Parts: sequence; C-alpha cells; structure tokens
Amino acid sequence: MKVVVSANGAGLDASASPVFGRCPTYVFVDTETMAAESVENSAANAGGGAGIQAAQFVVEQGAQAVISGNLGPNAYNVFQAAGVSCYLFPGGTVRDAVEALKAGELSVLGGANVAAHAGMRAAAGRGGGTGRGMRVAASQAASARSARDQEVEALREMTGDLRKQLAEVMSRLEELEREG
Repeated sequence: MKVVVSANGAGLDASASPVFGRCPTYVFVDTETMAAESVENSAANAGGGAGIQAAQFVVEQGAQAVISGNLGPNAYNVFQAAGVSCYLFPGGTVRDAVEALKAGELSVLGGANVAAHAGMRAAAGRGGGTGRGMRVAASQAASARSARDQEVEALREMTGDLRKQLAEVMSRLEELEREG
C-alpha cells in the first residue's frame, strides 16, 4: 500500500511533522517494500488553501493512506471524498509512523482534529508554552481573524474558478449537443 507521511525532512529517518498542509516534505512509502520517495510540499507557503492543495497533490500521487500529527477540515474533506484513510501519529520518524500503521497501532481519524488554518500558526512558529500569556491569546485572536479573512478570499477565488470551469463544461456540452 502507498502511504504518505507529513515530514520535516526527506527519507524514512526524517521526523514526522505535526502539521499536514504546511509541512515541509511529504514522504511517500510503499508499506511492503519500505521504498520511500520524498517530495517538497509546494503548498507549504501558500497564502491560503494549503491544506486543500496539499491534499489534492497527495491524492494525485496515489496515496491510499495519510499519516500526520494533525489534519484540518479542508484537507480531511478532500481525503474523505477520494476514499483515502487518515491516521493520527503522535510523533517520531517517518519509519516509526509506517511501522505503527503496519502494526495496527494508529488511530483512524473520523474527522479533522484541528480547526481550519491551525497549521498557519505552527508554520509561523507561534503558539503557547513560552510564557507569553495574553500576548499569545491576542496574537492568536488576530491570527484567527486574519485566517478567516484569508479563508474567505480563498473560497471566493475557488468559487470564481468553479464558475469558470462550469461555464467551460456547459459551453462544451452545448457544442457537442449541436453537433450530435
């Protein structure tokens, strides 16, 4: 089976990443041979829609399962629609993640386990545990507003793209019907 692990580097000995859409690298692994291919995540620095772009890329590469520390709702929905199983991995190396999957030790995700845009904070290095208290809360609130605005913009852009695709499909359909 071909699986993908969100990672912080290349190869089986790279550490698994706690984020999916904005992780630096995806390591695709054949679970039977343990052959691995590492691919840079081109969506990691996207202004918005990183989870969707990353998930679509992973699906296009033929992954049958995803192993990650966190998975947002947009990426999860892409995987659910494509029939790709998603597993939660608490940490370790890519090899550890695949071995845990093979041993049946990983929990199947029944839905997203983080809010939309959670990876943006992780990718930017913001978060708790550093004693910043109220500044962190204020920063996260501002980040949430910014993330909302970015999501709105990304959704508007997607809507425009979908409208364009629909118009093209309808035009081609009409053309074929006239010919036939």
